[in-house]
Amino acid sequence: MTDEPKSRGFLDWLKESAAVKAFFIGFIILLLLIPSVMIQGLISERAERQDGIIKDVSATWSGSQLIRGPVLVIPYKKIENITDTAKKVIQKATIDYLYVLPDALKYQSQLKTQVLHRGIYDVVVYNAVVKVSGNFDKLNLQSLGITESQLMLDRAKVTFGISDLKGLKNNPVIKLSDQQIRVEPVLSGSALFANGLQGGINLTGKIGSTLNFSYDMDIKGSGGLHFMHLGKVTDVAVTGNWSSPSFEGRYLPDTRDIKDSSFTAKWRMLYYNRPYPQQWVTDNTLLNVEEPGDKLIYTRESIDIATTTGQQDAVFGVRLRLPVDEYQKTMRTSKYAILIILLTFVSLFLTELIGKYRVHVFNYILIGAAMVIYYTLLLSFAEQVGFNYAYAIASIATIALIATFIASLLKNRKAAALFTLILTVFYAFIFVIIQLEDLALMVGSIALFVIIAILMYVSRKINFDKN
Repeated sequence: MTDEPKSRGFLDWLKESAAVKAFFIGFIILLLLIPSVMIQGLISERAERQDGIIKDVSATWSGSQLIRGPVLVIPYKKIENITDTAKKVIQKATIDYLYVLPDALKYQSQLKTQVLHRGIYDVVVYNAVVKVSGNFDKLNLQSLGITESQLMLDRAKVTFGISDLKGLKNNPVIKLSDQQIRVEPVLSGSALFANGLQGGINLTGKIGSTLNFSYDMDIKGSGGLHFMHLGKVTDVAVTGNWSSPSFEGRYLPDTRDIKDSSFTAKWRMLYYNRPYPQQWVTDNTLLNVEEPGDKLIYTRESIDIATTTGQQDAVFGVRLRLPVDEYQKTMRTSKYAILIILLTFVSLFLTELIGKYRVHVFNYILIGAAMVIYYTLLLSFAEQVGFNYAYAIASIATIALIATFIASLLKNRKAAALFTLILTVFYAFIFVIIQLEDLALMVGSIALFVIIAILMYVSRKINFDKN
């Protein structure tokens, strides 16, 4: 008989203890981490789907273009002494190649962009005319240990390349000195550039003078347009009808002018930071030249301008990014999911304690479920109408649903209105943080500090053992 009142008293304490209820609410919040992580996985999956669509469109239209060259290639004869099996020294003639980079190199490009639609996804593509001009200076054969008589000037070639030949819309004709050179694709295994083009030229009697060159390329691409810094002086000017360009690579533009519907950017680079020499030969070893400063001869093996490493150190250009990335903003918003749920539950819990209301734990679960589904609403609407409108639609719908539910639970319109205001402030706060980007951490930290201070003040006189 004496144990029953004690048992009933313990059960009553469990029902009435604010601390016990707070524990269960905290446990619910931890459980809601699982669907929150699943929502982030869904956002990542949709973002990957978008990337797949962009790659698919790029594969059929043309990919991001990298303009490389031109480079002058001159074969030359070399005599090597070889010891045969009878230990007799014989001479063998071989052919190697001399590579010469431009002294001055100038790129001028004008982009005309458009947006292709594939379902709910957008892909930025462009058509561009790239004008290439410049000159090759006189050869410095002495530094390479080569004589003019070794050069096979009638078999010289000019080579250049773009990253996706599918996007080339014309057959470029190179005007070099007094000659017009028609180009053709070359095998990747024998080309200086991947996706290379080259044309033959007769340089007999011309290596003692400066060789001017020019040619135009009509190309199409997607995503971005990049260039390779190969001249002693490389000048680049790019204009386009796009409002949100992103300049990237090792070199940022010296001047830029970005307007609502167009941009202009200009670069000027000297060869001091260029990862390639002005000229080199295809030898099997590095040679030292007996000259002041003990200059180093570069070889084809040490200077491969078709390699990824070399390109990364010499490539720059512009990327045509979409003004708004719905998936990135939705992902950033979803990372605040637990914070919003926590603050909402704490606000409801304090409202319950201060107003002497009773809200069952199951109702907390339903409210948490509604706040998790909010992010699927945000994602689905963002894909259709953009992030800002989607945020407003999802926020209003979720706040209205929860506020109506709270009003029916508490039977108090004023309390429900206050809770509606609290939720509105929370979602508006997250939206501001997402928009700020650079100041998000500072503003978020200050706001959380203020919220903790308010919670401390409100909860200081609450008896969590029994309400």
